[in-house]
Amino acid sequence: MPELPDVEGFRKVLDSCARDRPIRRVEVYDAGVLHGVTGDRLRRELEGRRFTEPARRGKWLLAPTDGDGTAGPTLLLHFGMTGRLVCCASGDERHAHDRVAFTLDAGRQLRFRDQRKLKGLWLADASEVARTLDAQGPDAAAVSRGEFDELLHGRRGILKSALTDQSLLAGVGNLLADEILWRARLHPSRRAGALTDAERARLYRDMRSVLRASVRAGCVPPRRSWLTGHRDEAEGTCPRCGTPLRHGRTAGRSTVWCPHCQPASPDS
Repeated sequence: MPELPDVEGFRKVLDSCARDRPIRRVEVYDAGVLHGVTGDRLRRELEGRRFTEPARRGKWLLAPTDGDGTAGPTLLLHFGMTGRLVCCASGDERHAHDRVAFTLDAGRQLRFRDQRKLKGLWLADASEVARTLDAQGPDAAAVSRGEFDELLHGRRGILKSALTDQSLLAGVGNLLADEILWRARLHPSRRAGALTDAERARLYRDMRSVLRASVRAGCVPPRRSWLTGHRDEAEGTCPRCGTPLRHGRTAGRSTVWCPHCQPASPDS
């Protein structure tokens, strides 16, 4: 499932493949990934323009455009569970899950590829971009320690829900949340507002560490020294202490934790 590190990787793909290159042709193979825009309008609005510098906010990728020196619409991309961006040669064989292709100059083609089609593409003007971003919390990779403390202080919900609530903190999904909480030795069902100052400091530090390493890897890496490297094993054990991992659901999400390293507390 694409989370902040994956989307940051897609931002780099877009930047290296398509930035400042004329969009020669837009091909919509499956309009089911388009939201609020038809294939005809997408083609009409984007062909002849150029993608400018892309940006990311949480799990959203923003691809602004311009043409003839004037700002154009912004392509908003959300990758759901299986979406990705791929840079290809324009003559490469089409993949079964390619949904939209942007043919550029120099024989390049940027493709939006998505098996399950849970999210997709939007075409937005400046006010629509602002509304989308205003609904998001601060980006998890950029949030300051002070902002992070304010977000959690006094919050009634549980930690796992707080970390994955995009309106509170943008970019953290299921894998990241479990990895961060395991690193910080905090049970997923701890009440967010009941953390001590020391626990919040540890959680923030470990979140930043996991995000930095994951962004470098382009995903939440399934390393043997990480919880993520064991979560899908039928009899997975904690890479820190060897205790059998627990599997369950927290706030409707599949959750993995170590009962020894992340003991439940009275406030859980």
